[in-house]
Amino acid sequence: MPIRIDRFDEGPTDLLDLEEGTQPYRILLFLAEHDDAAFTQTEIHEATGIKRGSVGAALSRLEDRGLVRHRGRYWAVADDDRLASYAAQTRSSSASTGDDYYGEE
Repeated sequence: MPIRIDRFDEGPTDLLDLEEGTQPYRILLFLAEHDDAAFTQTEIHEATGIKRGSVGAALSRLEDRGLVRHRGRYWAVADDDRLASYAAQTRSSSASTGDDYYGEE
């Protein structure tokens, strides 16, 4: 669905602008949750279930946007304040969904 050009022009530029559930989103989520490590494309494929051929293309798009970095065969989340905040948010969200509120009295 298109948006009005004034909304486009006035939109914040510091948002990650990734659609939830997409392959780049899933890869970035995985890397952000494991921001203390770097992974090969095969390891990312195995962890996310995304087809091997699609992992490389998604990583390239994320790298073009400055969201991931790589050296040799290894890929990691980029050093970016937006991503650090995002990783912290996803960790706290994941932890809260595992709570058993209904078992408490």
